[in-house]
Amino acid sequence: MKLTKQVVISFLLLIIIASLYRIMPGRPYGFAPQWAMAIFGGAIIKDKKLAFILPLLSMFVSDALYEILYRNGVGNIQGFYEGQFTNYILFGLMTFFGFFIKNFNIGKIALASIAAPTAYFFISNFMVWASNSPLAGLGRPKTFDGLLLTLNDGIPFYAWSIAATLIFSAILFGSYFLITKPSLQSVQQLKQ
Repeated sequence: MKLTKQVVISFLLLIIIASLYRIMPGRPYGFAPQWAMAIFGGAIIKDKKLAFILPLLSMFVSDALYEILYRNGVGNIQGFYEGQFTNYILFGLMTFFGFFIKNFNIGKIALASIAAPTAYFFISNFMVWASNSPLAGLGRPKTFDGLLLTLNDGIPFYAWSIAATLIFSAILFGSYFLITKPSLQSVQQLKQ
């Protein structure tokens, strides 16, 4: 994908819309477009550094907005917190799932849309459980049963992350396919 002015503006709009969506009150925790953005970036953006920036910048912008709301007494969710850098690294790694999608293979898109939040769920919950913080893992014991309890605590978040990633991947990849489809481009050129 060539980085034209139009592409840059589209990506900036995508980042802003996704960031604003993520901080909307009332949406289920985990139902956000950032996993789909990571997969989409990994699949579509040729410059792999930029592919990682797309979802991470969206996360950072929404975290900054969360923090502004929190500090002004409007929101109850902190934007910046202990361990966040590790979360950003882990989240950025989800972009790798998009690297395996070629030629808009719907099966691979669906598989990546399930695999990325699944990997995040297991790794992040393991890290929470293994953490030495007294608040980590809701105080679950450092036993196999404690790990299972920690995983169980994250299931609602996980279920919403799967649903969101499937839906937002369909929107992102579907829109991109329709915009770049050669037959649609021919129609647009004829109109000009």
